[in-house]
Amino acid sequence: MTPVYKIAGRAEWAAAEAAGVYTGAPVDVADGFIHFSAAHQVAETAARHFAGRDGLLLVAVDADALGDALKWEVSRGGDRFPHLYGPLPLDAVLWVKALPLCAKGAHVFPEGVLPR
Repeated sequence: MTPVYKIAGRAEWAAAEAAGVYTGAPVDVADGFIHFSAAHQVAETAARHFAGRDGLLLVAVDADALGDALKWEVSRGGDRFPHLYGPLPLDAVLWVKALPLCAKGAHVFPEGVLPR
């Protein structure tokens, strides 16, 4: 099992849970795929795209459960990022945890997510 991570707002994720499927944030819809990050990418993703934003969740997803709809494509700095072409079935979600801000304004990741 390989986890990939999605950062989502609480209201956005609550809507997905009510619908039984996650179709993505507005940026995902505009780009035609759901953006994910691997463990070594997620802190930079948070800093770059969610800086100072509170009320976020970190969603861990079993990449293997997504099959061929998940593509690893070159993006930021030549690194390959996971992109899901299609909706995220909630049964592929491993867990959802809060992604709070520390006093300095950076996001605090759950234990064991970031590589050491």
